[in-house]
Amino acid sequence: MRDVMTELEAWWRAGETVGVGTVVGTWKSAPRQPGASMLVGPHGVAVGSVSGGCVEGAVYELAQASREDGAPVLQRYGVSDDDAFVVGLTCGGIIDIFVEPVSRDNFPELGAVAQDIRDGRPVAVATLISGVGPERLGRRLVVRAEGTSGALGSARLDDAVRDDVEGMLLQGRTGIVHYGPDGERRGDDIAVFVASYAPRPRMIVFGAIDFAAAVARVGAFLGYRVTVCDARPTFATAKRFPDADEVIVEWPHRYLRDTDVDPRTVVCVLTHDPKFDVPLLEIALRLPLAYVGAMGSRRTNADRLEKLRELGLSEDELGRLHAPIGLDVGARTPEETAVSVAAELIAARWNGSGSPLRTVDGPIHHEVDHDRRPDLTSGGDPS
Repeated sequence: MRDVMTELEAWWRAGETVGVGTVVGTWKSAPRQPGASMLVGPHGVAVGSVSGGCVEGAVYELAQASREDGAPVLQRYGVSDDDAFVVGLTCGGIIDIFVEPVSRDNFPELGAVAQDIRDGRPVAVATLISGVGPERLGRRLVVRAEGTSGALGSARLDDAVRDDVEGMLLQGRTGIVHYGPDGERRGDDIAVFVASYAPRPRMIVFGAIDFAAAVARVGAFLGYRVTVCDARPTFATAKRFPDADEVIVEWPHRYLRDTDVDPRTVVCVLTHDPKFDVPLLEIALRLPLAYVGAMGSRRTNADRLEKLRELGLSEDELGRLHAPIGLDVGARTPEETAVSVAAELIAARWNGSGSPLRTVDGPIHHEVDHDRRPDLTSGGDPS
């Protein structure tokens, strides 16, 4: 919902009721991820998207009705449905969309949630979407590190959801969790949709070169908070890297050693100079990072790996290194190389093969085991 929060908050502050349709579950080739939202506001104005065009018309009608009658509804769309071709979901995917009215009366915490998101403070919103009576459907629990607000209608359910959502928020995960009638974790009667709004994940680009400027640009486009770091003050300037959130003058290994990273952080080493990248990679490959890539020729990479082995890195640690960085797309220019790097980041996040889709059988969109692989982008951020 991040991408429509500005419009939603403006209508909310004006005292309007807004019909909100949110993707809460996806299977197979669903076009949008959980958290993507569409609004229907005053005078029938529509903002946002839940399917890239597939079911927008049907969701619009549901959101308009929900805005008028105040009734939430959970609706599934899939190619096996009788009306699949009517609503346009012919991609073979299945999506669950929760449609609800949002106003100052039923979501008084929205303004504070929007402010948290703007300020980069982690916050999650847990919403009852099925398995309860109509009087509880759509109730919310807002979870922050310092506590909760709102209620789901059962103190035990609130406690169970709070505990689970704190873990999901730490990982930046958005999705559905199930409980028994009174919060039992072994039950699946009740479905709660958790939208996690974590700060943007970090991309740290080492090496103040023209390739770094292009990688910083594509990193910002993908939603990362981008840092460019180089030990040379002549080259590490904000003017040369306008798309970076910050430009740091420091020896790369010292900066990585002292800065804050997490399992969503990606590191791109573009220095291809042993005095910079060997001590840097010695640290990076031992940190719980989402991705570590390094630029250089195959000969440079072989020499670099040998030096890292001499420093005591294990083969498992060395196996985490994406080098030479990027996918084989025949890139030549800095911009083409940045696309190559972005493609590898996306493939790493979603377990993609990097092969042309026409040569690959099976689903286009890969399923990811979130317990095994950390989220690489907007904290599993709900759009």
